[in-house]
Amino acid sequence: MSSLLPRRGSIRTAAVAFAAVALATLTACGGGSDSDAGSASTDATATGAGAFPTTVTTKFGDVTIKSQPKRVVALGWSDAEVALSLGVQPVGASDWLAFGGEGLGPWVTEKYTTAPEIIGTLEPEYEKIAALKPDLILDVRSSGDQKRYDTLSKIAPTVDVPKDGDNYLTPWTEQTTMIAQALGVPEKGKALIDATEADFTQAAAANPDFKGKTITVGSKSSEGYGAYVSGDSRVDLVEKLGFENNPTVQKQAGDSFSITVSNENLKQLDADVLVMLPIFIDAKEVTGDPLFQAIPAVKAGHDVVIDDTNIGNAFSAATPGATAYALEKVVPLIKAALAK
Repeated sequence: MSSLLPRRGSIRTAAVAFAAVALATLTACGGGSDSDAGSASTDATATGAGAFPTTVTTKFGDVTIKSQPKRVVALGWSDAEVALSLGVQPVGASDWLAFGGEGLGPWVTEKYTTAPEIIGTLEPEYEKIAALKPDLILDVRSSGDQKRYDTLSKIAPTVDVPKDGDNYLTPWTEQTTMIAQALGVPEKGKALIDATEADFTQAAAANPDFKGKTITVGSKSSEGYGAYVSGDSRVDLVEKLGFENNPTVQKQAGDSFSITVSNENLKQLDADVLVMLPIFIDAKEVTGDPLFQAIPAVKAGHDVVIDDTNIGNAFSAATPGATAYALEKVVPLIKAALAK
């Protein structure tokens, strides 16, 4: 696979997901579940109030889980972490951000009693998944690819992306709600969401100067520069703090979670504050780039280049636990840059 796919290394940040997901939109293949998937859906969440059978509505229709799942495989981006935070230990999990080991970020306090089988990300190993004999597959923050869904659905009931969901853009709130419903613990999911929303409220209230300011959340890899658009978890985080996503970037938004920005147009990244994530490169390749230095926000010192692996990973993982960690670490960096 491409060198842009997640691997462990000395220059890892959570922004690796930018490259992995960009490639996923081109190469992700087949998945599905053994579910009652109808041709239409009416809600992005679920029904059932925690009792089994319970039904979760997805892009591919309603998926019914007949009884409490005992062998869960979590394939979507951060799906395993969400399941674990809800008290369920997946027997198989995908490590999108290349944490290694059990595939969990350092902010996760819940622990496995038995380590999960680690499953591939863009191209999941279907035979390995089938060998785990799952009774539920979670692929909630994934590509939303029909073939991927169809293949997984032949193995076990699969909860895929929500209605109108695609390209890894499932919001953390919907991800948490859908997984909690599928696992029969909707009240735990609501509690996690409420606690995280309270964190956002507190952070926004403590930083009223953020409101109405423009922000760019960008990245640089060996292939060049890019910027995230609304719907991406990183932009959603800063928007909930009161920021407005860079209008110049946002008007170029398409079906993906990001846009490419050429060297000639690098000043399009300019905003009241600019946050950059290096991808498989040393942060100095961003900070030492004369073109980057020429951006007005950078000249004024209103930039943050996140070169800390844990902070970057939390910024991209976008689970309740990761979000709390990101708010704690990223907000002070943005506040300091904006104040210069």
